[in-house]
Amino acid sequence: MKKNVGNTDKGLRVLLAIVVAALYYFNVIEGTLAYILMVFAIILLITSLVNFCPLYTLFGINTCKIKK
Repeated sequence: MKKNVGNTDKGLRVLLAIVVAALYYFNVIEGTLAYILMVFAIILLITSLVNFCPLYTLFGINTCKIKK
């Protein structure tokens, strides 16, 4: 599995996941929307932890800087 998620991208993913979790915690989002967004947040966290996003592979995107 080749890394394709860079540091800036990882930071944004974690930040979005934290925002969604906070919205859920403070009952700003509820019901089905809350569950869908929480699944999305979990996916963002997992992809940021493993430095790999399967959708990036499909679209040929790579935000990870390659060290020479």
